[in-house]
Amino acid sequence: MFVLGKLLSVSLFTVLVCKCQQNDDQRPVVFLAGQMTNNQRQGVEGETSGGGLQDSSDCSGPIPARTREYFQYLLSRGVTHFKVPLSWAQLLPAGLPGQPQQVVVTCYQTLLEELVDVGLQPLVILHGSTVPEVLRSRFGGWESQELLDMFQQYAEFAFQEFGALAHSWVTLSDLDDLKNAELQNALFSHAAVYRRYHQMFPGRAKRMGNQHVPGFAMEDLLGPTARIKQSRSPQTDAAYNRDNYKTSPRPVAYYKTWKSFASMTTSERDAFLNESFPSDFQWATSSESFKVEGGWSEGGKGETIWDRYGHENQVFDNQTADLACDSYHKVDYDVYLLRGLQVDTYQFSISWARLFPSGHRSSQSERGALYYDQLINALIESGIQPVATLFHWDLPQDLQDEGGWTNASIVGAFKDYADFCFSRFGDRVKTWNTFSSPWVVSHAGYGTGEHPPGVKDYVVASYQVTHNIIKSHAEAWHIYNDKYRTRQRGNVGIALNSDWAEPLDPSRPADIAAADRYLHFMLGWFAHPIFVDGDYPAALKTQIEQKSQECALSEPAVIPVFTAEERQRIRGTADFFGLNHYTSRLISNTDGGCTPGPQGVGDLQVHVDPSWSSKASDWIYSAPWGLRRLLNYISTEFLTIKKVPIYITGNGMATEYSEDTLNDTSRVEYARSYINEALKAIILDEVDVQRFTVQSLMDGFEGTQGYSERFGLHYVNFEDADRPRTPKESAYFFSQVIKQNGFGSHTREVFKAAEMQLTSRSAALPASEVPSKSTAVWEKFSHQSKFQRKIYHYGTFPHGFSWGVSSSAYQIEGGWNADGKGPSVWDIFTNETSSIPGNANGNVACDSYHRLEEDLYMLRALRVKSYRFSVSWSRIFPDGQRTSLNQKGVVFYNRLIDGLLAYNITPMVTLYHWDLPQALQNISGWENEDMIDIFNDFCDFCFATFGDRVKFWMTFNQPHTIAWSGYGLGQIPPNVRNPGTAPYRVAHNLIKAHAKAYHTYDEKYRTSQGGVVSIALNADWVEPKDVHVPREVVAADRAMQFQLGWFAHPIFKNGDYPDAMKWQVGNKSELQGQPESRLPSFTEEEKSYIRGTADMFCLSHYTTKIVGHVTARLTPPSYELDRDLSEAEEGDSPTTAISKQRAVAWGLRRVLNWVKEEYGDPEIYITENGVATESKVTVDDTDRIFYYKSYIDEALKAHNLDGVKVKGYIATSLMDSFEWLNGYKFGFGLHHVNFTNPNRPRTPKRSAHYYHQVMKDNGFPLPNDEKMLYGHFPESFNWSTASASYQIEGSWRTHGKGLSIWDKFAHTPLRVDNSDNGDIACDSYNKVAEDVKVLKKLKVTHYRFSMSWPRVLPDGTTSHINEAGLNYYHRLLDALEDAHIKPQVTLYHWDLPLALQKVGGWENETIVLRFRDYADVLFSRFGSRVKFWITLNEPYIVANLGYGYGTFAPGVIGKQYIAAHNLIKAHAEAWHLYNDKYRTKQGGLISITINSDWVEPQNPYKQEDVDAAERYLQFFIGWFAHPIFNGDYPDLMKTIIRQRSLAVGLPKSRLPEFNPEEIQRIKGTHDYFGFNHYTTVLAFPVDLGNQQDYEGDRGVGTSRDRTWLESGSFWLKITPFGFRRILKFIRDEYGNPPIYVTENGISERGAVDLNDVHRTHYYESYINQALKALVLDGVDLRGYTAWSLMDNFEWAAGFSERFGLFYVNRSDPALPRIPKNSASRYASIIACNGFPDPALGPHECLNPEPEGTSAPTWTSSVGTTAPALPPNMVEFLGLELSTQDAEVALYVIFSFLLGSALVLFFFLYRFLRAKRKSKRTSKDSVKMERL
Repeated sequence: MFVLGKLLSVSLFTVLVCKCQQNDDQRPVVFLAGQMTNNQRQGVEGETSGGGLQDSSDCSGPIPARTREYFQYLLSRGVTHFKVPLSWAQLLPAGLPGQPQQVVVTCYQTLLEELVDVGLQPLVILHGSTVPEVLRSRFGGWESQELLDMFQQYAEFAFQEFGALAHSWVTLSDLDDLKNAELQNALFSHAAVYRRYHQMFPGRAKRMGNQHVPGFAMEDLLGPTARIKQSRSPQTDAAYNRDNYKTSPRPVAYYKTWKSFASMTTSERDAFLNESFPSDFQWATSSESFKVEGGWSEGGKGETIWDRYGHENQVFDNQTADLACDSYHKVDYDVYLLRGLQVDTYQFSISWARLFPSGHRSSQSERGALYYDQLINALIESGIQPVATLFHWDLPQDLQDEGGWTNASIVGAFKDYADFCFSRFGDRVKTWNTFSSPWVVSHAGYGTGEHPPGVKDYVVASYQVTHNIIKSHAEAWHIYNDKYRTRQRGNVGIALNSDWAEPLDPSRPADIAAADRYLHFMLGWFAHPIFVDGDYPAALKTQIEQKSQECALSEPAVIPVFTAEERQRIRGTADFFGLNHYTSRLISNTDGGCTPGPQGVGDLQVHVDPSWSSKASDWIYSAPWGLRRLLNYISTEFLTIKKVPIYITGNGMATEYSEDTLNDTSRVEYARSYINEALKAIILDEVDVQRFTVQSLMDGFEGTQGYSERFGLHYVNFEDADRPRTPKESAYFFSQVIKQNGFGSHTREVFKAAEMQLTSRSAALPASEVPSKSTAVWEKFSHQSKFQRKIYHYGTFPHGFSWGVSSSAYQIEGGWNADGKGPSVWDIFTNETSSIPGNANGNVACDSYHRLEEDLYMLRALRVKSYRFSVSWSRIFPDGQRTSLNQKGVVFYNRLIDGLLAYNITPMVTLYHWDLPQALQNISGWENEDMIDIFNDFCDFCFATFGDRVKFWMTFNQPHTIAWSGYGLGQIPPNVRNPGTAPYRVAHNLIKAHAKAYHTYDEKYRTSQGGVVSIALNADWVEPKDVHVPREVVAADRAMQFQLGWFAHPIFKNGDYPDAMKWQVGNKSELQGQPESRLPSFTEEEKSYIRGTADMFCLSHYTTKIVGHVTARLTPPSYELDRDLSEAEEGDSPTTAISKQRAVAWGLRRVLNWVKEEYGDPEIYITENGVATESKVTVDDTDRIFYYKSYIDEALKAHNLDGVKVKGYIATSLMDSFEWLNGYKFGFGLHHVNFTNPNRPRTPKRSAHYYHQVMKDNGFPLPNDEKMLYGHFPESFNWSTASASYQIEGSWRTHGKGLSIWDKFAHTPLRVDNSDNGDIACDSYNKVAEDVKVLKKLKVTHYRFSMSWPRVLPDGTTSHINEAGLNYYHRLLDALEDAHIKPQVTLYHWDLPLALQKVGGWENETIVLRFRDYADVLFSRFGSRVKFWITLNEPYIVANLGYGYGTFAPGVIGKQYIAAHNLIKAHAEAWHLYNDKYRTKQGGLISITINSDWVEPQNPYKQEDVDAAERYLQFFIGWFAHPIFNGDYPDLMKTIIRQRSLAVGLPKSRLPEFNPEEIQRIKGTHDYFGFNHYTTVLAFPVDLGNQQDYEGDRGVGTSRDRTWLESGSFWLKITPFGFRRILKFIRDEYGNPPIYVTENGISERGAVDLNDVHRTHYYESYINQALKALVLDGVDLRGYTAWSLMDNFEWAAGFSERFGLFYVNRSDPALPRIPKNSASRYASIIACNGFPDPALGPHECLNPEPEGTSAPTWTSSVGTTAPALPPNMVEFLGLELSTQDAEVALYVIFSFLLGSALVLFFFLYRFLRAKRKSKRTSKDSVKMERL
């Protein structure tokens, strides 16, 4: 404050209303003289005075003699001005203006007059600084408000008395002795006097010229520049340093800003500015990592201080940010919202702990970085610029444990973190905030302790934190500037938060000064070092220094000091000024005493105006005008040295959770007013504001308030695990502001849609035959296998493919009687009937008539190319006729069409979608021929009104439904029930009405508008009941003609109905005694008029039916009975919410092919396709995703594989809507609509995000998972196939074998499918040679088999060793050795000796030693020959299916945890036995084989499903792998089971515990990881309550993707990608152990087909995924085993499921092993040791080996052999040919044979004929001879 006092002592000695500098910087010189001293008088008078200094302007006595001469002397020397100090005490002895001392007044008037007469200008000084005693005794010093008032009265008195004589004034001088509040009050007194002077003399400012006083630069203190320059002499001018000027305190910046607005009236202040922002203005919204991401421990993320804070129950209602909005899994969801909002910028913060879990670079998490990569890429793909904040409060807890921001070392840690972010993301992120609201960190985190880390130290810690944050910011800025700026060309700044501060009492200078201090303690604390001079504000430092002096015993604040080098490094380290602003405060001056904190240290008190509206947050009060003032203040205070733009990086308000969450009008008004204030600052004040960010994108975790306060533009339902996001009214408001770029008035834009390219019309097509030639579609497709039908096709549609969504007027618009709309048949029906569920109607529906912007929001977010909607006839023509035109209806559709075109969405308009004006139905509706012209008039109007922008028209939607359901069945309006004649009559009129509308467009509008017109026809696909029966095929063809052909045949073919239909109805009519056919006839003229009236084929399709021929009854006459058909559902396909509407995806491909074949290969638009889900399914609509995934792929197949011209696909529908007779019971929408909420909120479902991705990809590009990797396995790789003793050996009672649990189980009724058993199985006990023979042909290097415990030890103990059993295995090992195939032996593959089960089996702990003894026998007898041992096969199956579910032997229920415990211990003992006793001598490997599926979350966007997937894995593979590889059961498993056990009152966990000795003994008992894998599942959570079992503990349900290929086992789907992923999981989870895949394969069931293409596909794809895991992922994969060698006994499935590479013909007693095609393919993979690259040419491994080599041959049961061939090759007449070449050769040979046979027949005929002739000649000769 001392420096400030010295400055003000000079600065206030200022010439009022005078400016020091002109624009040209030329300064007139002002020479000033003052009082005449004795010496001066002597110089003038020539004599010496004996007195002291005599004041020539002192009026305490008479004016000195010769004063006038003195003035003239000065004038002659060039003096221009003379200083006249007034005496307050002399002028007003009592201090009151009404009681002046007149003699003194007269004295000063005389003096001033003499000066003016002489020509000198008086410079009048009102007062020095010493308070007159009379006033001091009454009011005190300058700290007194009353004294300030008295001074202002005195000044006004002086101006009145002397103002006419003096034009230059100084308010105060000699202020050196004033400190702190006194000095501040003096300053504001000066300001008040200044304003009063100009009020009294308003014209003087303009008349005053620029003046200059030597030694003092004068300027208007409150002028536009608001700069106070330090007084200096000419001698010091040269030494004046600009940096010194920068460091000078400038409190006038605040005063100037405040003053410029203070005189505004409330109406002036709040006046709304209807203007637009600059064209390049940026609109943004924001989020913060810990508030939205969730995933608090996902991907290795480290704990943050906010995680710890929440887990310690420090947050409202004990809430945590563990899940928050789940944005970690929902990038697509969040970007969808951003597209809907139309923002061009998204500001988000990066979680330090997600990238560096410990806070240090050494702990970097790649998964965390990948999350931000995904987010940034998604933003850029959607045209949204990412703005990243490096730190928004969520410090890694590990760093806090080291002191957090109080520890200086954090500067280096932050620098490293920033460096990583810049290097990783800077190629895409061009704007960076280092910190957001760091004041909150210092204040609430380390000062008051209200935020984590909860440090309460506002004396030292808070200031130290700020110090380190500022240095961290500077270091980050320099890192970017030095390393990245040149290449990345981005900007780095900081986002500072600040209120605006307004003086509580504007008339009190002390309050004004306090408001200035408030801003310095909040904003200047950070801004001044960065934007001004590298140091804290002088006002802040001086105030703290003063407090330190006043509070010597209890220092309230200790502020660190920047070194000169630090100041230099900090200054100017920002490319923009980020501002977070929410509210304002009223500030009053007070004595804060020695209390720490900004109010105590700053001597100020904070208030709010009661008139300001409060918000849910107790710190936010709406005072929008504060933003404008703050922006002006920032521009003046901080941005004059380095001019950078201001970005408003955060502005928003909270609402309470209990309030109307969606209709947030208070937020709308808040945003409207604050955005407008920013606009004023830009337009009116010329502040350089370039971005406005609304906080926040969505509701989130709001710090200590948890989820009780909501800042979001989108509502997040935190009670729903899906965390659905729903736009609030504020979101729609903000999107409109963005659309308009502010608040300027906009005229309607003129939009023009692109013209549609009309392909040449095909010539008229002939009538369809009966049956039609399109039956070829059934010939082509109906013989496909399931594999061929379901295999997924990857590819894309052509560029320009039209993706869209649909709706219809009555289903969504509502507003049923709004703005003059007339009633439709559906309005009347739904308001009168009670047959619709819930008595629902479309009166409001989705309220789209009033919520157009909300619909456009969804369409923008989806990024569709087209939107199909229908026009409500009765909204435009209320009574159906043009004379009733309703202009408001036209305006609505104009707004809709223009809104679509504004976002490049093509409108596809349906003219009639079932909602006939009731007035027209009153004249019989579509039964009346007059409707043809009436409809045409309506169409004509629409073409004329909207056709300049609409280029795609459909006349009718599904006319079949109108005719049959509306006028036949009477189910829908107009509810006419006349099934025999009305449907045909109505269809007749609809077809003619369509044709007339088409011709109207063609003739009147096509040339000028360039659009296309068609009709939308619906068609199920129908499949014959038996495609091999011609009559059934004819029936299917007839079904297609009666549905699709009814309308398509006249329009697309010959203008008439299909013959199949005409004949059928005509014959039925005649049999019924009708005088003529009930099917009307077209005249030849009408046929010609109708034919070809469609520019493209619009198809609606949903399902497939199975049809059969029937002879239907004749009465009553009915369209339905006319068809002579039966209909049934396609039973293999999934059901949907609507009865008899199964999801039969493959039907779409076939119906598209039908249209191609039947109607001349037209261009086809699929204008409706979708699926219904029940209303209880809100946003997690997995079934809809599967539906679209499968149906769209079938359309892709039709296009790419069949050449069908599919041009577009329209998903039904945009949102849930009124579903006709089902009301709101079902929903078809991509968006959920809550019909119980009057706001009709729209929430995107998961399917919306899925469909967006499909559209973005333009189909289904081949994913990396499906791409083939060419390459080879290591030379030492083990190739194997497998079997198991009980499954193949048979001989169940032979040679002393004991009974096993499977012997008993299989002989127990209803345990095994088809009552099969393993008594004989594959008879491998007697067929060693046959088995080894086929092994040799496979070229495997290893063979995995198991030894039968009861065959070796019949009672399970070593009391009797069965040598005959051992000999069998010796024979097998001998044969393998001869074949150079190495054995892989499993000790236990489920066939426990029955004798052991009788004493508890795996439940009895004694089995551990029994198993050890059994293993000892095998090691000792076979260990010299076997070097690869597996202790247990799939202990999960043994424990869970055998002792848990009881579905496998021994059929025990609920004991899986005990069984598993003993299995693990038994394995460990066997391993230790081998390790201790045999390893050194035998040198083998021993481990365990563990099985597991891979699992994906059913909904990957949902943390609940992600968690379920994790539980599935840990309860599956982790149950056994974790103890063996890590030492104990997984923590997750232990915790869950313990908690659930205790919850029901059990004394301890149901999961047994290993003691420390057991943990030590079990851990590490592995030489490799033996792994069996088959398939993948999808996981989702299920809550089974207190069910105390494995399923209840795991809490997981599973499902499968419908598009996954099936097998012969219900549980096994072909999912190759999962194989690679689980191998990577094992690598990561268990330290990358050597892995041997010991089982992998696929089953079939049903009829035998040796061409097992699905198995060939399975092995190719799974083995290739294994290669990827090895080569690309670094998995230590050592071997692969195909399950199984041959078909065998598949446990509870018996022989119904077949996994073998070789088919075992069980109908042949010899049980021959017959190769399937997959065996050949597996052998070729082994021969190639992988997958040679075909681009390199044929590999030698694919060439057949020459004769005499060991090329494998297949031996059949009768001894015939066939050489092994490469895949897709066959032997034909000794040649190796492809299957196609062999087929051609077969036909050629057949032709030759046929020709040869004919030639042979001809010669034989000639020979016989000649022979007969010869015989006749011979007979005649004999006769002649006899004659």
